[in-house]
Amino acid sequence: MERYIKISGMQKLTLLDYPEHTACTLFVAGCNFKCPFCHNSELLSGDVSFYDEAEIFAFLKKRVGVLEGVCVTGGEPTLYGDLDRFLGDIKALGYKIKLDTNGYAPDRLSALIDAGLLDYIAMDVKNSPARYAETVGLDGFGARFDIENIERSVDIIMRSGVDYEFRTTVAAELFDDESMDGAARMIAGANKYFLQYFTMRETVPCKALTSPSRFEMEYYLDIARRYVPNAQIRGEQSIQ
Repeated sequence: MERYIKISGMQKLTLLDYPEHTACTLFVAGCNFKCPFCHNSELLSGDVSFYDEAEIFAFLKKRVGVLEGVCVTGGEPTLYGDLDRFLGDIKALGYKIKLDTNGYAPDRLSALIDAGLLDYIAMDVKNSPARYAETVGLDGFGARFDIENIERSVDIIMRSGVDYEFRTTVAAELFDDESMDGAARMIAGANKYFLQYFTMRETVPCKALTSPSRFEMEYYLDIARRYVPNAQIRGEQSIQ
């Protein structure tokens, strides 16, 4: 675990990242996953620059009363030992906080919730348990992938009382009926679940991946709604 948080990107205004709020988005460097479809893979390399924390807080202080929230994403924010301190400093300015996480650190997540530091949680559900390690790029790396961490985080979030969403990015090569059923089954009864089209960008590590067709996506949505009746598709189909 990294001790001090490293912010390597900042979007000063977003109307999309934090539902129903104007916000800025902070991107942390580093991740414990190696997802082949990642849009932010440049954050995983050592060749990135970092913001001075004083610069970030100077900006946030100037935007008090204009911005409503701060989204902390990555990379994976829960890798940082001082995340609670960092979020607490943001909270002290009066901002709401949205955390994006891959859910692989349930104890850290629980501690942040218990401390009252989170107002919205967005957790990625990468795939069914059987295909999780493959989908996060850790299949064959030798280390045991513990799906129980993911399952615990799902349970913690759903019981937390904090507003939340689950989301799955769908690349055609990584999903079929069985895997979509397994992914949705993990979050049965959730309040919000979004299926997102995979889209190719220069930063995506695996150039062989493609976006599912609209027909495939709607079919997967029908499967997801067996477990989360109000599941929705977010975004548009990528034009290959």
